[in-house]
Amino acid sequence: MTADPIDRGGLRPRYWETTPLDRMTRPEWEALCDGCGKCCLNKLEDEETGEVVLTRVACRLFDDTTCRCAQYEIRHQFVPECITLSPANLDRNLYWMPETCAYKLLYQGKPLYDWHPLISGTAESVHDAGVSMRQRTVPEFEVAEDDWEDHLIEEPLP
Repeated sequence: MTADPIDRGGLRPRYWETTPLDRMTRPEWEALCDGCGKCCLNKLEDEETGEVVLTRVACRLFDDTTCRCAQYEIRHQFVPECITLSPANLDRNLYWMPETCAYKLLYQGKPLYDWHPLISGTAESVHDAGVSMRQRTVPEFEVAEDDWEDHLIEEPLP
């Protein structure tokens, strides 16, 4: 089965290597998302150390077959605390972002991984690389918050 190529929507080739995050257009910014779904996982933070760990407990809007928000454009109506990541707030949100996240990597001056859809040309590459949360989550409404510790995961790295 051949994976569907991603729609580059007229984006300039390898724009992320030459355009600072705060100078990207909205489509360029949005295209940086690799579709792994890790930002939609509920996380736990150690109050003493500040360490953030992932759980496999996903936001109620997360679709774990597509690894996308089922209501992205209107998500704040359902999840008011959902963060809208932007160049202006990126530095304040790095601590909870996944290590493989393109926004975090570029902010830190690191290259994107070869499996990133912008490089591979296919949205399936993040799943094929085993980095995504596709079909690996449980919905938050099925797990009491006190039990999230029972669902800790190691961040899948390439």
